[in-house]
Amino acid sequence: MAAKAASCISLFSVLVLILLALTSFGSQSFTVHGLSIREATIYDLQLAFKQNQLTSRQLVQFYLQEIRRLNPVLNGVIEVNPDALYQADKADYQRKAKAPGYYSGLHGIPVLLKDNIGTKDKLNTTAGSFALLGSVLPRDASVVTKLRSAGAIILGKASLSEWAQFRSLTAPPGSSPRGGQGKNPYVLSASPCGSSSGPAISVAANLVAVSLGTETDGSILCPASFNSVVGIKPTVGLTSRAGVIPVTPRQDTVGPICRTVTDAVYVLDAIVGYDYKDQATKEASKYIPRGGYKQFVGGYGLKGKRLGIVRNPFFTSGSGSLQIQAFEQHFQTLRQGGAVLVDHLEIANIDTILNFNLSGEAIASLAEFKLAINSYLKDLVVSPVRSLADIIAFNLKFSDVEMIKEFGQDIFLAAQATNGIGNNEKAALLNLAKLTKDGFEKLMTYNRLDALVTPGADVAPVLAIGGFPGISVPAGYDNKGVPFGITFGGLKGSEPKLIQIAYGFEQATMIRKPPTFLP
Repeated sequence: MAAKAASCISLFSVLVLILLALTSFGSQSFTVHGLSIREATIYDLQLAFKQNQLTSRQLVQFYLQEIRRLNPVLNGVIEVNPDALYQADKADYQRKAKAPGYYSGLHGIPVLLKDNIGTKDKLNTTAGSFALLGSVLPRDASVVTKLRSAGAIILGKASLSEWAQFRSLTAPPGSSPRGGQGKNPYVLSASPCGSSSGPAISVAANLVAVSLGTETDGSILCPASFNSVVGIKPTVGLTSRAGVIPVTPRQDTVGPICRTVTDAVYVLDAIVGYDYKDQATKEASKYIPRGGYKQFVGGYGLKGKRLGIVRNPFFTSGSGSLQIQAFEQHFQTLRQGGAVLVDHLEIANIDTILNFNLSGEAIASLAEFKLAINSYLKDLVVSPVRSLADIIAFNLKFSDVEMIKEFGQDIFLAAQATNGIGNNEKAALLNLAKLTKDGFEKLMTYNRLDALVTPGADVAPVLAIGGFPGISVPAGYDNKGVPFGITFGGLKGSEPKLIQIAYGFEQATMIRKPPTFLP
């Protein structure tokens, strides 16, 4: 009886919060000199700065107000930076004094970081876990250093699926002990997907215009799709992972989540590049075009592009007839834009590739995670835990707050049981390489494709195991109002073409709309 009463009170609280959010959402359209900050792009904001219509302080104050108002419902933000207003004042001063770099695309723009991207400041970096609360990094993550150099303001840390969805097989996407359950701002009862749930939720709901997420397998593409925003999953090594809480360096990548392709490209330009602390960046830096990625935004990006369509298993009636109809329309739009669609293709062994266990991805990732997380933890200046074994012990000791009874820590336990890269792991890695070579790489090269077109984040494992890039763009809403996206995936270093295609599609369709906060 007591439990039932408690659940009723809890439900009542949630309903009150939702009602408050719904009734106040449209009434607080914050404008400065006629500029509406809500839904504003980086270009809009920079123009307002330039014309003295807006200051970074006003912008930060607006976002802090929106976080206070909506975050109790959405749980998109874990904590805000107590120095955000100081950083805003500094940006305003630099702009007034015309200091070097004040004209940079991200100068004075607030950014939210997924809570596994490290900062050496007053913010915590915990991957949503209490086990890392109070830990101190030796330095900022390299992508954060680049953001600060570009003049960006670190607004705070966004929520996520705890440990980037790598603790438990049963934990719901977007949930963490520190951040609570993230909510989809379009349909609050729908999944926000994960693991970069907070960055996508926050950008979609206008708690910020710019965020950074990470992906190992679907963790940028899927939340972008479910929250009607743009997510870029870069080629592995294009952005440094140094100072980011790892899953597996073989697949981990850091990328932007924004409301438009153009904004995401601004951010990508700021965070790519060689970093001696991450050797994968040495090889991948050769892909960075002279003049950066902004040059690929605009014009007729679809013209002459060869786009592949693999019907089975990506476009089947099981995906829902509304989505299938929407994608058929999108194919026509792509053709009208000058793209050549190569239809009815197949990826060899696709069923195996999409199966985490059969492909070998699980075996390889478990061993790689243990090695990578132990290395990360040892490098911390201060930390309550120094190894995966310590985290497991912490979770057992504080099982209530870490919700061990509800969700367990089966992935952690399986990872802890590994012992480096042995024969099984080597065989799994060889299998992954073969599946990639005979599957996606062969499909792309044989058919001379510029990109593969797929719904949502269904293609994520294909891109993940090969370290390939992908961009998710809003593609529609189902009959309940839940968003879905379209993903353009390509070979390593194909970001310029993917940006052209994604931008061309976005401009031809303009599907994204502000969130609806339906129950």
